[in-house]
Amino acid sequence: MENNINRPDIMSMTKDELRQYLTQKLDLPKFRADQIYEWLNKGVGFEGMTNLPKALREKLANELFCSLPEIEEKFVSKIDGTVKYLFKLYDGNIIESVVMHYSHGNSICISSEVGCNMGCRFCASTIDGMKRKLLPGEMLGQIARANADGADISNIVMMGIGEPLDNFDNVIKFLHLVTSENGLNIGARHISLSTCGLADKIYELARESFGITLSISLHACDDATRSEIMPVNKKYNIEKLLTACKDYFITTGRRISFEYTLIAGKNDSPDQAHKLADLFYKYFTADSKLLPIHVNLIPVNEVKERDFKTSSRDAVNKFAEILNKRKINATVRRKLGPDINASCGQLRRSYEQKKTDTLLDTKGSRV
Repeated sequence: MENNINRPDIMSMTKDELRQYLTQKLDLPKFRADQIYEWLNKGVGFEGMTNLPKALREKLANELFCSLPEIEEKFVSKIDGTVKYLFKLYDGNIIESVVMHYSHGNSICISSEVGCNMGCRFCASTIDGMKRKLLPGEMLGQIARANADGADISNIVMMGIGEPLDNFDNVIKFLHLVTSENGLNIGARHISLSTCGLADKIYELARESFGITLSISLHACDDATRSEIMPVNKKYNIEKLLTACKDYFITTGRRISFEYTLIAGKNDSPDQAHKLADLFYKYFTADSKLLPIHVNLIPVNEVKERDFKTSSRDAVNKFAEILNKRKINATVRRKLGPDINASCGQLRRSYEQKKTDTLLDTKGSRV
C-alpha cells in the first residue's frame, strides 16, 4: 500500500484494519469505522461523509490518505450505452474504466496500472510504458465511483490499462477487498482477470484460491509470431504459459478463457486456426476429452502508432468456424462503444496528448 503521500491509504484497508487503526491510533469508537467503511464503499471521500462531525472529517484527512479516484471525464455511447470513465488519481495520473451493459448484469473493466510495461505491439496502453502500479484502493475506487454514478456493477473484468499480475500483491489485496462481505461483496465467480502470460504468477494466483476466471491474452499459435507481437513470450513461451494454465484449471476447477486478437496477414489464416486448435488439444485434454475452454476472437483495434490492420469479416468468421467445427467454443467479441474510443488505452492517450498540446500552446509552438 505504498504511496507518495506518506500516510496510510484508507481505501486499501479492510474493515478490520480500519477498525484497528481508528481505535488504536485515533482513539475512535468502532462504530465510526463502520460508518466510514460504508461511505468509502459507496464511493464517497472524507468531505462527503455527512454523518461525521466536520472536525472528525478534517482529522481523518490529516491523518489518512484516501486514494479514491475522481471522475475527470465521462463518455456515454449513443450506440449501445457503454460508459467510459477517465479517472484522475491523487497524483494527477489518468486511467480508464469501461462499464458495459449485458442481460446478465453490468460489468466494469478496470485498470490495474498507470500504463503498461509489457510492450504488446497491438495495444495502445503500453506505448508510453508504465508510470506506476495502482494501489488496491485505486482499483476498488474505480468500481465505487462508477456505482456512485449509477452503474450498479455486478461483474468485474481486470482487462483495462496495465498487466494485473505485474502488480500481484496489490491485485490480491484488491480481490480480498472487493469480495469481502463487509464491502462490495462481489463474488469471485463474477470476476475475470486477464494476463498477457506471466506464467510464474499464474501458479501463485491459483494457490490464492479465489476461483476467479483467468483470461489469457494468447494472440498467436506459435512462438515466433507471439514473440514478435508480445515480448513477454520471450520469457514465458507458449509451452510454459499453457502448462501454467492447465495447472490453474486443475487447481481451481475454473474454465480458462483465451483472447485472440486477429491481425490481418499476421495471425488470422485458416492454417493458424487449425494450429491453434491443435495447441488446445495438446495442453487441455484429459481422458481423451477437451477440457472446458473458451476463445474470444477480437478483431484488432487499429492504433495510429502501429501498422496492424483489422482482419476482414470473412477471415474472422472463417477462423471462428474452424475452431467451432473442431469442438472449441469460440465467439467473436462484439465491439462496444465504438463512438467513444472504448478500446483500452486509446481515450487516455488522446487525453494526455490534448494536455501536451495545450501546454505547448501556452509555452510556444511545437518544435
